[in-house]
Amino acid sequence: AAAIAILAESTLSYLGLGTTPPAPSWGRMLASSQQYLLIDPVVALWPGLAIIITVLGFNLLGDGVREALDPTLRKSKS
Repeated sequence: AAAIAILAESTLSYLGLGTTPPAPSWGRMLASSQQYLLIDPVVALWPGLAIIITVLGFNLLGDGVREALDPTLRKSKS
């Protein structure tokens, strides 16, 4: 659920429908870096990587917790 919330906030901020400008947002950072893509493409890399790494981390954490706590996923030792 946290990964979906991060993606939703980033998408809405990228489209201009998210948080107001004093608050930091990865989506707004991506949107503002579009004008510099021809000059320095690396500018858009960092907010994009931050979103990808955070969402992937939350998904992997959720999968690990589910595997550790869900008894139906555990294999028997026989």
